[in-house]
Amino acid sequence: MPESLILKSQTGAVRTLTFNRPAALNSFNGEMHALLRAELENAAADTSVRCVLLTGAGRAFCAGQDLSDPLVSPDAAQPPKDLGVVIERYYGPLVRRLRSMPVPVVVAVNGVAAGAGANLALCGDLVLAARSASFIQAFGKIGLIPDSGGTWLLPRLVGRARALGLALLGDKLPAEEAERIGLIWRCVEDAELMAQAQALAERLAGMPTKALVATRLAMDEAQHLDLTHALTAEAKLQRELGLAHDYQEGVAAFGAKRAPVFTDR
Repeated sequence: MPESLILKSQTGAVRTLTFNRPAALNSFNGEMHALLRAELENAAADTSVRCVLLTGAGRAFCAGQDLSDPLVSPDAAQPPKDLGVVIERYYGPLVRRLRSMPVPVVVAVNGVAAGAGANLALCGDLVLAARSASFIQAFGKIGLIPDSGGTWLLPRLVGRARALGLALLGDKLPAEEAERIGLIWRCVEDAELMAQAQALAERLAGMPTKALVATRLAMDEAQHLDLTHALTAEAKLQRELGLAHDYQEGVAAFGAKRAPVFTDR
């Protein structure tokens, strides 16, 4: 039996999902879409999971959409494919699932992350990249716009000028430069990538998960709010968290000078 296109493993409370089409640089086809969505839903529903780590097998993280896949491949004998349907049916739900996971998502970019692969990587909460890795907004080279949330993510991460430069020119952005401009959390040495990603994921898994996810939500929502409404949103979330177990546990542990045991999710 061939290996699954998405590999799954778990160490403690960290669920690792690995793109597994290395011969195709882990580019997406319909089957890989379905499997990744299913594994993310499983991780979201499994209360033993407190952090998800996403990476790729082989020499690439993900090269984006496989252009030979029948979903998108032009056929001179057929009408043009409706790429909007592909976005609505596959990439849109995947992006929304990643951005709304009930646990933190760490992404370890081990090689090239291009097109949709780059923007899906940027959907993670904390993105680490190997020094040899790179990010490419390859869409303009085939007459398309950045999708998979790219038009929303890029300006918010690096500002309009850099976002347009990345999108219009489609140049390869080395991981070290991606860190410098604030596109990703950190660039690390190749040999240390997975160890550092696992350590980061385990650290997050031991933290108050519900509060971490609420922090992501508050920051994303605040992008659309003025200060007054952001303060109101903060009060609402803080009210909910203040009534939860992890706040009580955190304060008790601080007072007793012991390590807290967080359980909310």
